[in-house]
Amino acid sequence: MAERHRLLLENAQQLVLVCGRGEEYLRLEGAASLAVLRAASLVVGLDGCIKAVGLADVIRNQFSRATFERTIDCSGKCVLPGLVDAHTHPVWAGDRVHEFAMKLAGASYMEIHQAGGGIHFTVEHTRKATEEELFSTFKHRLERMRRAGSTLVECKSGYGLNLETELKMLRVIERAKQSMDIGISSTYCGAHSVPKGKTATEATDDIINNHLPKLKELKLSGEIHVNNIDVFCEKGVFDLESTRRILQAGKDIGLQINFHGDELHPMKSAELGAELGARAISHLEEVSDEGIMAMARAKCAAVLLPTTAYMLRLKQPQARKMLEEGVIVALGSDFNPNAYCFSMPMVMHLACVNMKMSMNEALAAATINAAYALGKSDTHGSIETGKQGDLVIINSSRWEHLIYQFGGHEALIDYVIVKGKVVYQNDRCGTMSSY
Repeated sequence: MAERHRLLLENAQQLVLVCGRGEEYLRLEGAASLAVLRAASLVVGLDGCIKAVGLADVIRNQFSRATFERTIDCSGKCVLPGLVDAHTHPVWAGDRVHEFAMKLAGASYMEIHQAGGGIHFTVEHTRKATEEELFSTFKHRLERMRRAGSTLVECKSGYGLNLETELKMLRVIERAKQSMDIGISSTYCGAHSVPKGKTATEATDDIINNHLPKLKELKLSGEIHVNNIDVFCEKGVFDLESTRRILQAGKDIGLQINFHGDELHPMKSAELGAELGARAISHLEEVSDEGIMAMARAKCAAVLLPTTAYMLRLKQPQARKMLEEGVIVALGSDFNPNAYCFSMPMVMHLACVNMKMSMNEALAAATINAAYALGKSDTHGSIETGKQGDLVIINSSRWEHLIYQFGGHEALIDYVIVKGKVVYQNDRCGTMSSY
């Protein structure tokens, strides 16, 4: 009887593996020359994992007796790993379009925050929203991310700031994990801001004594599975000592440390993260030289967010210095009401133009290194045998078009595939030139 498989992608002009030797991440030298095959094919099995990758003739001979649930001719097209968005805030109610006008008029992030806007505005609306309302908008946002090529997304809570609403957000994320064809790494971010009526110390005590024990209980019962813990370590929010206490308490119940640091002021967050064994630290616009070196030694990923620096008119993160010092650099969209961008191709473009990354470095940062930042580079982030069959097919003979065409992904991305299953097919690609 013929062996049956889920998917055959046949005869791609370029098959961008990103990694070819099981690397967990790519530093500067590794990202300089990504693994790319030409005139290549791949097979995804019924279990959703990649069974074989190689030259088209070799795969054709190897699987000559096999049958496939679906075959896609990729002649003249490129196949890449599904993109990984390492930092998002996608569950909330109440947009902040009115604040964009305030920022354009010169108001800073913290000025809006201190006037009751920013996170507090979103918290008020998210607390009032029903779980069903939050799930409906979250589902729509994930679908938009997926159409832009993201197949694994880090998703934070953090617009509740009380136990009830934080759990409501985490239930919404858990529901999407179970019901949608997209990978999700969930993050508890109850320390996103200090709730009104509490001091930072009181908020810290509440998180450690009430929130985290409840998360541990819900994990043991199988109701909610949270992967990471996050804190906004910032002047006027959670100081270094409060951040240390919360992150350590989260680590003690099995959560990966993955937090906001050194964004608006130098806080020595990078040094703290390296000391605590953090998996990743995001933002880092104000990171110190010592912090960069500490992160490189600790193999702590830097999740850089070019959309945020662009929209808030902050100084750009020092991507080049981090790469040259050996830091594992990843990228995220930071999708939230303050930085409204779903598109990792646009994030990669901004990383290249504004942070002076090469296209190879940006792709590595949005695939294998972003997966590493989430503790998932053993299963995601590259096209290698045994990894999950998460893939993007673009209607171009060179993969660089995904970055080069700023905002062009809607006409460029032909298919998005998760576990070997087509979850998005662009009907316009066959009739529309991607050039």
